[in-house]
Amino acid sequence: MTGPTLRLFVALELPAAARDALTRFRDATADPDVWRPVPTESLHLTLAFLGRRPATDVPAIDAVLHAAVGPAPRLALAGALLLPSRRPHVLCAALTDRDGTLTDLQGRVSDGLAAAGVYTPEKRAYRAHATVARLRPRARAPRSIAADPDPLEFAGEALTLFESRLHPHGARYEPLVRLTLSVP
Repeated sequence: MTGPTLRLFVALELPAAARDALTRFRDATADPDVWRPVPTESLHLTLAFLGRRPATDVPAIDAVLHAAVGPAPRLALAGALLLPSRRPHVLCAALTDRDGTLTDLQGRVSDGLAAAGVYTPEKRAYRAHATVARLRPRARAPRSIAADPDPLEFAGEALTLFESRLHPHGARYEPLVRLTLSVP
């Protein structure tokens, strides 16, 4: 790669009510000695992590997102989740895809990005989750989480291409392309 590169990912932005419920779950379950919380304003649902890409890829990604946009996925907060399961390093809330629209949207995004040559889809099946905390260095994750997020149904808010800028106190996300989704 020549020229400047950006660390990119495509995500579904969540409405304030969902971010608030995830924050309450995070605050109730994430021991600050073990977990580094994801800031409330950064809570999202990743659809595709592209990694480092040339800045010149952004217009192609923008076109893919415009082609992929559709109705806002209907979601529900499910249970607590530690990922990966063998050696967890993130605390998450699982999400339920109420009518399949999230699976469809993620598939259109993944397939479109792959066809544009800017993404290699993961081999494992997509698993909808929102990361609320990351394991601190040298900390040990618990084997299970005793609490679940409050039950909440909601619709996704926007399909967004983010640049992730790494900092010592956690990543900061800057939206580069944001497409508001229509609620059916």
